[in-house]
Amino acid sequence: MKQKLFYGALIITFILSGLAHYTGMNATIQFIISAISIIFVAGFLGKATESVAHYAGQRLGGFLNATFGNAAELIIAIFLIKEGLFDMVKASLTGAIIGNLLLVLGLSLFTGGLKYKEQKFNVSLAGHNGTLMLMAVAALFIPAMFAGTKVITPSETNTLSLIVAGVLIVAYIFWLYFSMVTHKNVLSDQEEMEPDHHEEPAWSKSNSILFLVIATVMVALVSEWLVGTLHEFSAKFGFTELFLGAFVIAIVGNAAEHSAAVMMALKNKIGTSVEIAVGSSLQIALFVAPVLVFVSFLFGNPMDFVFTTIELVAIGVSVIIAKSITQDGKTNWYEGFLLLLVYIILGVAFFLV
Repeated sequence: MKQKLFYGALIITFILSGLAHYTGMNATIQFIISAISIIFVAGFLGKATESVAHYAGQRLGGFLNATFGNAAELIIAIFLIKEGLFDMVKASLTGAIIGNLLLVLGLSLFTGGLKYKEQKFNVSLAGHNGTLMLMAVAALFIPAMFAGTKVITPSETNTLSLIVAGVLIVAYIFWLYFSMVTHKNVLSDQEEMEPDHHEEPAWSKSNSILFLVIATVMVALVSEWLVGTLHEFSAKFGFTELFLGAFVIAIVGNAAEHSAAVMMALKNKIGTSVEIAVGSSLQIALFVAPVLVFVSFLFGNPMDFVFTTIELVAIGVSVIIAKSITQDGKTNWYEGFLLLLVYIILGVAFFLV
């Protein structure tokens, strides 16, 4: 019954979102319908990736969930770049990083911790994730530091941005090779080494892949419709691009990770939850953001890799507390509660800016 209601809502909201866009409906109504639609579409994406994860294993499944979950942010950001809304792109990237590290991870640890007194995952993976997050923060700080001192020209800033973006992409590719190939067993939880025979997947292997592709296409369409409403919506309600990008767009775009990570935590698969939340943040910082820099150059309208002080502080704070909480490979509900509190503090600060 619940499944039928979900798929019914998925189809209805998707059709309504398309109608609202193509009939030129009021921008506020368009935004609301598209935001609701993308949540259902992201949920569909989450179900498809969870089903694929059953066949691929938890570690690879968590990676796939983070990757396809980030499809919404990437596609939304590409449309924003096309519109020249660079500040909103950077704000949405900031929001995606802090949203995954604080909101998604926080909700996962909190809900999982309420059901299980203590949950454990691979401590070696936690250490490597923490190091990578700090490296990402350093890479984001360097362009901002040099551009802020005005010792380099805008042209040199763009060159530095491209080089940093390229280095981060290389770092991420090698991390995938390291974690998925050469040190796969070292970084896997024991439960990941054995297939889960207790739960049947929602669909067959071929159907899971097909639905994954369909869900990604649906996310792309709804994302485009959503972006088209942002100018009027933000002007009407007085939201700054920083708040709209960092919290509204990021929360909507992270819907897939929210649902999937929390569900895994409730099944005591906290390692997968951490892989989805932290892995998604790493993917945003080390791959998605750098790719967007290159995309902007292909569009002929270069976007630099210089984030504002507010954005850098928010990312830095999120990384420090997330690393501190996850570094021992053990979690409980109170640690998740602390992450959620930091997210609320940042949300209020961004709203008042």
